[in-house]
Amino acid sequence: MPTLIAAPTRVTAAGNKPKLIDEYIGRVNTRQAGLSVAHMRSPGGWLEPGQTPEFQEMTVVLRGLLRVEHRGGALDVRAGQAVVTEAGEWVRYSTPEAEGAEYIAICLPAFSPDTVHRDA
Repeated sequence: MPTLIAAPTRVTAAGNKPKLIDEYIGRVNTRQAGLSVAHMRSPGGWLEPGQTPEFQEMTVVLRGLLRVEHRGGALDVRAGQAVVTEAGEWVRYSTPEAEGAEYIAICLPAFSPDTVHRDA
């Protein structure tokens, strides 16, 4: 039987500026460890610490620009584009343009503060 998810749960974000994260599916909102789906809204100039997560992350940018730094350089992902980062790969996300960005992040397995491994 299908399950309605009536509303997301707002979760705390890391970074230098406030960022909105609404988790629809995942460890917090639906108690699912295998997958997480979250709607993100980051302000212009937002930057989070680098991380080496134990999960694969697929991100679809809806509005603005999301910069994804990695060991080999950086990718600028614009509205209508997507990016996939692999588990064990160092990455750092930011929204350098003034209007910020809005995007959907899907993590396999689900995002967890214990498995994201942010830089100190």
